[in-house]
Amino acid sequence: MKSLLLLLFVWFLFLIFIPRQTQGIKFLVSCGFNSTSYADSRKWASDSIPNDNFTLSDPGIPAFNSTSVEDTDYTGFGSLYRSARLFNTSASYNFTLDPGNYCVRLHFYPFQFGIFNSNDSAFDVSTNDLKLVTKFNISEEISWRAEKTNSNVTSIVKEYYINVDLKGLQIKFVPNPSSFAFINAIEILPSPNNLFNSNITKVGSNGLATITDRAIETMYRLNIGGPKLKSTTDQFLYRNWDSDENFMFSINAATEVHNTSAISYVTQNYSSIAPLLVYETARVMGNTEVVEKRFNVSWRFFVDPNFDYLIRLHFCELTYNKPNQRIFKIFINNKTAAENYDVYVRAGGINKAYFEDYFDILPQQTDTLWLQLGPDSLLSGPGTDALLNGLEIFKLSKNGNLAHVLDWTSLNGKLHSHDNSKTRLLIEQICIGMACLLMLMLLSGGYCLYVKGKKKSKMAEDAPPGWHPLVLHEAMKSTSNARPHNQVVKNFFSTPSINNRMGRKFTLSEIKGATKNFDESTVIGTGGFGKVYRGEIDGGSNIVAVKRADPLCGQGLKEFETEIEMLSKLRHRHLVSLIGYCEEQGEMILVYEFMTNGTLRNHLYGSPPPANVLSYKQRVEVCVGAARGLHYLHTGSEVGIIHRDVKTTNILLDEEFVAKMSDFGLSRAGPTLDQTHVSTAVKGSFGYLDPEYFRRQQLSQKSDVYSFGVVLFEVLCGRPVIDPSLPKDQINLAEWALRWQRQRSIETIVDPRLEGDYSVESLKKFAEIAEKCLMDDGKNRPSMGEVLWQLEYALQLHDAYIRERESFRSTGELPFGDGALSLTRIREDE
Repeated sequence: MKSLLLLLFVWFLFLIFIPRQTQGIKFLVSCGFNSTSYADSRKWASDSIPNDNFTLSDPGIPAFNSTSVEDTDYTGFGSLYRSARLFNTSASYNFTLDPGNYCVRLHFYPFQFGIFNSNDSAFDVSTNDLKLVTKFNISEEISWRAEKTNSNVTSIVKEYYINVDLKGLQIKFVPNPSSFAFINAIEILPSPNNLFNSNITKVGSNGLATITDRAIETMYRLNIGGPKLKSTTDQFLYRNWDSDENFMFSINAATEVHNTSAISYVTQNYSSIAPLLVYETARVMGNTEVVEKRFNVSWRFFVDPNFDYLIRLHFCELTYNKPNQRIFKIFINNKTAAENYDVYVRAGGINKAYFEDYFDILPQQTDTLWLQLGPDSLLSGPGTDALLNGLEIFKLSKNGNLAHVLDWTSLNGKLHSHDNSKTRLLIEQICIGMACLLMLMLLSGGYCLYVKGKKKSKMAEDAPPGWHPLVLHEAMKSTSNARPHNQVVKNFFSTPSINNRMGRKFTLSEIKGATKNFDESTVIGTGGFGKVYRGEIDGGSNIVAVKRADPLCGQGLKEFETEIEMLSKLRHRHLVSLIGYCEEQGEMILVYEFMTNGTLRNHLYGSPPPANVLSYKQRVEVCVGAARGLHYLHTGSEVGIIHRDVKTTNILLDEEFVAKMSDFGLSRAGPTLDQTHVSTAVKGSFGYLDPEYFRRQQLSQKSDVYSFGVVLFEVLCGRPVIDPSLPKDQINLAEWALRWQRQRSIETIVDPRLEGDYSVESLKKFAEIAEKCLMDDGKNRPSMGEVLWQLEYALQLHDAYIRERESFRSTGELPFGDGALSLTRIREDE
């Protein structure tokens, strides 16, 4: 009897203190299917079978596809996506749950069921008082994600973390007027209480942000440096981890590392945060043979503007077994999140897995989130690069809302497919009417132009319907009453001979005749557009360079038009002149003046090496000429032009070794007077790229100054900017030369072929200019005008040295001018 009473007492305590049966229950619901199904190695209940733990307010319309479905996004869900439940009125799933935190996933897959096409659906989804999505359209969402992630997207899975109160959980679907809602599957999983901390470090400050009582949506979850991890590898929440390749700004900026040794969590409480597989792979910046270590490795993500974000970084040191071996900085949205970051120190050892959370706010109109990791250039440890194992980005609710309407105008400008029929008919009628009116206006205008001037009409007829060389537009503007862009352009277009030369249109047969039908023997170089040929025109009396666009190369129509536009507006002794163009049969060809002595790089360390080595004076004169060309670009118009690809292959030399800047395909207008920079994607060449521009995507004229500083050291040392064959500390020219220059020992690494050919004072001034150009902070670099002035002074110092040297050798008297120190050394040697 006592045993029975004790058993009853224990059972009573169990009923009181142990949570109800629904606590921790996993709802896996297959919507629209009439029986239990299996997918993703789990059992899914049908929403057609009565269940005590959830109810459906409206049966809607069950839809089932008898054919198999292949889902390339989440392998294992194909069978689940064969069914769906449709609602043409408001309806809700009501789940009985104990209070707590839950992970909720909504699965959507496009389908066709009778008259219902999921691409035509548009609806809102909310849970309790929280709006999840609004005007959701599956085709728009898939197209947007495919475009932004550069990947094959076939389904959409929305993942949320929600706190549920005593009322349980209601998931409500509200179709837009004349449309319908649908859902393929629903997951509800208990979320570990330690999954999210209440307080998170704010990016750019030492403060903390509180996220208590805020719902969370998962935007991205990446296994950095490793393959995609299926949900079955996650025993807690069945989370998928995508590969990070499609999100890297430059995949060559980092390399993968792997370690399958015994990895453990810093604390066992972290075991539910991420699987250990995430920490077995990483990306590091140790591959300095690819990119100089002062550059950051970057990931770019498209997110919803005007929301707060939680950025979770997963770390595990896989290589170093002591501190101060890998120290780096963390940047989020161009703001410093952490400095002097040492994973080994933070974790307390090697192979210790942990995570860091950061909070940041994205303002209105900002839909891009950047994560960048970079080494601390002031440190010199053997592993002063960066490391990252995993990444998660979460959007935080704002005033009870997580919904964001996609900006569909950026995707082909299509009308929303879910507009009601009356509105669509009205729009179509308006469009047809406007098209007819526009056609009538075009016909009338064309007739008037034909009557008023046959010559202009003929020029318009000669222009092909596809790519239109901008030189034609500029030539036409110069003959009109329109005010030119600036006085330089005005003077340029007022010269008839130059105007005709710039506007010369070659036939394809002329180009083929000039290049011997593009014979390989006439190729003189290759670039981002394609091959460059040596050609003879006008019966062989003029030699030209012919640049022919190759559709397989990285640059194309936009860059060609940019180059024509730039060279049509600008004219300078130190800019390569554009003679004309050819556009026939799909060809895009530009014709330039021929530069007899080729590229500057070829004269520094070309293969085969040039017959005559450039003297120190010639090198300084070339740099002065290139600086004049860049200075003109920066100041020759109202806003200036930024070259954006300054390097020795884009500095050409004519028969008298006069330097001219070339290749303006990446150039763009500079900032206006009230701006300091232009925000744009990073383009250029490794080794020459301004690290500030690379990190912040903020282009300015000082970006050209940095690249020119690299050119100066390249000219001085006579070696490539990136040379993987050299010892590790010499691979990157800019870093190597700066170290010697800061020790004031630059003469140690000067091109040995220049021995005894330069003034020490001139060399010192030349190196000082290069050093200033390579300042980390752009605002501390000189302008191109200042660089030009200093180079001219260095040239004057060298000329004075030469004069005094000759005087010393003829008279034996030591002068007291600028070259005295160098001449003293000469006398000591003699």
